[in-house]
Amino acid sequence: MAVHAHPDDESSKGAATTARYAAEGVDVLIVTCTGGERGDILNPHYPAFSGTPEEMGEIRRAEMAAAAAALGVRQQWLGFVDSGLPEGDPLPPLPEGCFGLLPLEEASAPLVQVVREFRPQVMTTYDPTGGYPHPDHVMTHRVAFEAFHAAGDPERYRGTGEPWTPSKLYYNHGFSMKRLRTVHEAMIARGIESPFGEWVESRAAKEMPEREVTTLVPVADYFEQRDAALRAHATQIDPEGFFFGIPRDLEREVWPWDEYELAESRVPTTLPEDDLFAGLRGRA
Repeated sequence: MAVHAHPDDESSKGAATTARYAAEGVDVLIVTCTGGERGDILNPHYPAFSGTPEEMGEIRRAEMAAAAAALGVRQQWLGFVDSGLPEGDPLPPLPEGCFGLLPLEEASAPLVQVVREFRPQVMTTYDPTGGYPHPDHVMTHRVAFEAFHAAGDPERYRGTGEPWTPSKLYYNHGFSMKRLRTVHEAMIARGIESPFGEWVESRAAKEMPEREVTTLVPVADYFEQRDAALRAHATQIDPEGFFFGIPRDLEREVWPWDEYELAESRVPTTLPEDDLFAGLRGRA
């Protein structure tokens, strides 16, 4: 079970992993917490849009269905409303009723129910920072962390199904600085313009603390499915943007993995890993 904040997050974070496991016969479910209703049009090639958040939500639901089909996975909505990304100094308040403002137990109850129904062995989500400071990403971490720990407790979240205890919790690391630097340096060495140059060479990037990567899942054979899922989110993903700025043959050679941080395991495992199901293979 991969828990994400908005439609498109599942395609930019761990998409090749979900495609790989689905192709291998694993039952994979993507849970999307919000509808992305307040998302901006980030693709400069997308037609001008002046519709309502509800209309944007309908477009993004269709995009999500296409992305899930490209990855070969199931997908489920939690039904919460996108908080939007506040900008300004000071930051404006979040909209009333949005996902980022909900009490933790109210926001977590639907996910606990999905965990108890789907019964995943492995859950993936974002680290406590959300990966970046979008309120919905931070809240997604909080509800996924809560569901991982509460779903197996029969005294908590009564009325949301029979208890189920997942075995492993991972945090996505889709854009680690190690990955970006490795790809950037390989492109420069081959005389190819890198889309990451200004970022990886900046002072901020050099001083950014790196979270531990414990698990590198080989996924080079599933880059095509990942890319198709990205393109499905036409409102968000520029088909000429940085996601597609890396020659795929170079990427397969220098960085053929998706990265994860093992946050918690209830089964014995040895680090580093190359499989989210390490320690689970062969168990009932």
